[in-house]
Amino acid sequence: MLTNLLNRRILKFWAPGFIAGGIAWIAFLTLGETSAIRASGLALVIVGMALALRRYGAVLSVIGGLALAFSPAFWSQTGGTDSLNALMTVVVLVAAGLAGLVFIRFSERLYLGLLAGFVIFAVLFWSQLAQVGSLRINTLSTAWLLLLLVDGLYITNPRPDEPAAQSLRPYHTVGILVLFAVGVVNDPLFTLLAPAVILTLLLSKNRVPRLYWLILGGFIALGLYGIVDEYVRSTWWTYSAAQAEALNIRVPFVMADGWREASRWLRLVNLVNQQFTVFGMLLGVLGLARLSRWYPPLGTVSMIAYATYALFGLVYFGNNSAVLLLPLLMIQVLWMTYAVHALRDWLRHSVSPGHQAVGWFAPAVYVLLPLVLLGQIAGSL
Repeated sequence: MLTNLLNRRILKFWAPGFIAGGIAWIAFLTLGETSAIRASGLALVIVGMALALRRYGAVLSVIGGLALAFSPAFWSQTGGTDSLNALMTVVVLVAAGLAGLVFIRFSERLYLGLLAGFVIFAVLFWSQLAQVGSLRINTLSTAWLLLLLVDGLYITNPRPDEPAAQSLRPYHTVGILVLFAVGVVNDPLFTLLAPAVILTLLLSKNRVPRLYWLILGGFIALGLYGIVDEYVRSTWWTYSAAQAEALNIRVPFVMADGWREASRWLRLVNLVNQQFTVFGMLLGVLGLARLSRWYPPLGTVSMIAYATYALFGLVYFGNNSAVLLLPLLMIQVLWMTYAVHALRDWLRHSVSPGHQAVGWFAPAVYVLLPLVLLGQIAGSL
């Protein structure tokens, strides 16, 4: 009986993620004309994003996940020819899956098996299928790391009217370290999430072993070195951002004074506007405001993570900035979804018990966002 109840709870938690991922996967295959391998990798990102939003309700988590899936920056990864060998990809997936099952069998911990399978998959992916720098590994690591950070902050810093605070569970601490390490090795820009990771661990008030901090610090140092090596060139570092903007110069490097140039701020705002429309931008502002009021730890951590990527967006002059800033867009989706969640709760508390259906007004409006984005995709085909 207990096992059945547990299975139902697990299924209830995971179902919205797989629904959002399944819908996105079909769209990637059909409208996006994407290969099954690439579409599956992208769909797993949407699964992770939807699960990160799961606390705001099943419906809103699906809508939020699809809003990310159909945003122009994320959708730009669809289509094209897949350079991965289909047979080798299947072999890698099977090997990682079997390794995960072995870990689950001997450790009797599901999270260890999942993490082990992910690490083995990443290593085999880099060695047999592609080099480090895979956008798929990067976005996948970001989505699932965001899930752990959000869940960890909620259970360790509850509101007074919620169950008592708990400690971070092993799958939080181990998972955060593993996902961060894989992300940094794959793309040094992942290090921009380091302040959010550190603050989450500190706010959890867990006693984290020194070895853990040493390993985390080592990967942060590795990532910082990688950022300097890949994105900083002496010629462009001191180049005038104002002059670069005037000449419309686009190079895959950073210019130190980019954050001072007003046009760079306008460009960053316009990037978010292009992804989620003005409606999404307003929801994001409202969501951050409410989140900072009702769940300050999550509001602070998400704002810091957003700020680090925003700063990079201001000083980076490459044409691929929209794709590199996908973690920023994921946080934007988090804020948007929380805004609708807060609005739904306010509507429910503002009417008599017999009119609770009015609470569905907010999700009904929110679902228009992914539908509009999908319509724009269909119209451009």
